[in-house]
Amino acid sequence: MHYKRPPFFITLCAIVLTISCKERIEEKTVEETADKPNIIYILADDLGYGDLGVYGQKKFKTPNIDKLASQGMLFTQHYSGSTVCAPSRSALMTGMHTGHTVVRGNKEVRPEGQYPIPDDTYTIAEALKKVGYSTGAFGKWGLGFPGSEGDPTNQGFDAFYGYNCQRMGHNYYPYHLWSNNDSIVLSENSDKKDGQYGPELIHKQTLKFIDENKDNPFFLFVPSIIPHAELAAPEVYMTKHRGKYPPEKVYEGTDEGPEFNLGPYRSQEETHAAFAAMIHILDDQVGDIMKKVEDLGIAENTIIIFTSDNGPHTEGGADPEYFDSNGPLKGTKRDLYEGGIRVPMIASWPNKIRASSKTNHVSAFWDVFPTVIDIVDSEKPKNLDGISFLPTLLEKESDQKQHDYLYWEFHERGGRQAVRKGNWKAVKYNVLKNPEAPIELYNLSEDIGEKNNKAAKHPNIIVEMEKILKEARSPSDVFKFGQDTYLDIE
Repeated sequence: MHYKRPPFFITLCAIVLTISCKERIEEKTVEETADKPNIIYILADDLGYGDLGVYGQKKFKTPNIDKLASQGMLFTQHYSGSTVCAPSRSALMTGMHTGHTVVRGNKEVRPEGQYPIPDDTYTIAEALKKVGYSTGAFGKWGLGFPGSEGDPTNQGFDAFYGYNCQRMGHNYYPYHLWSNNDSIVLSENSDKKDGQYGPELIHKQTLKFIDENKDNPFFLFVPSIIPHAELAAPEVYMTKHRGKYPPEKVYEGTDEGPEFNLGPYRSQEETHAAFAAMIHILDDQVGDIMKKVEDLGIAENTIIIFTSDNGPHTEGGADPEYFDSNGPLKGTKRDLYEGGIRVPMIASWPNKIRASSKTNHVSAFWDVFPTVIDIVDSEKPKNLDGISFLPTLLEKESDQKQHDYLYWEFHERGGRQAVRKGNWKAVKYNVLKNPEAPIELYNLSEDIGEKNNKAAKHPNIIVEMEKILKEARSPSDVFKFGQDTYLDIE
């Protein structure tokens, strides 16, 4: 006699089988991620090569960042993705330089946000989520207006809190911040009140993310707005720096009208003190992050990287010459000389990176993606321009691959291009107006300040550099090299 099982029995078996399979998948995920380190990437905004004590700053101190350097490795030849915000971050997120990455300049979308990286862009956050990481971004985004395909929550980040828009990120007492897709109105800052300091609110959420994810591997991206203009700091920090940097410099900004606190910089009577106070805040926040991972007992399995998105700025009353913010380098933000693109970088990883180590390995933002992929032992996308610097971090120099060249392009101020190949640096300005503009050539091994143009003495190198300048970039329908048609908002 054939016995027919009741439907509820079959359903029960299916449920048990499903739970069993789910448990096996979850167990496998735990096993795969158990030995993967947490990754914290802190990105300062417009911090110059000479703005840290460990890089030679004399006028103020950065004890926490200097401590981070003493615990890890200091890079002397690391480069940002670009000389301004959005393309620099695009190079970081995609692992491609500005000749290939999708966002190659600052392009604003009103009323709030920037041109978005497309949905099919594969970001470092998406790559880490794929291997089980929790991902969070806290600070300034600039790669896609709220709700767009480029919104951080659509580009691999589980959590975002801060400024979506670069222009809104000009102001330190904002009318609102974004929490994922929710606009958080800060009523304390209405009617010209300075009730809530944006970086402090963002910092609280940053530390909260670490607390909430201490038991699983996480990728924490901290794109701070400090020390980008405007120059503003809470009184408790201003008091610590007031009167220490004579003669003070006064900046007259926008303090009235409909655009107040919506992009234009406000006035500041003590710009030197304000700048130093802002660096003090940034340094304290780095110290808080270091302490947090220590207190949670996860420091041994956490990599912390600190760097800046480009060279020092001159807006809003900033005075990089007074503070020697670019150190021995020529140029500032928006230049493709070393001062605009060579940035500080520090990497700490207990028991992996030797304390108080230093490297002159030549690297750039687009190297971070493949480095992280190497660290988590995942499959690297094939279209990356970057080269992993993990061998350098572990001091396995014989395994470290080198770039054939580094390339940058900048679409504003007449159009600019630059190439570094070995110790030679080629710089070409005004390419939009004059495609045949002459190339400047510098030997960085003997002329880090780019003072002596060697172009006339090395015609063969000029020919080689000209070839790279033409071949290093792919066409872009949006950022057309030759048409300076978009607004520079950062």
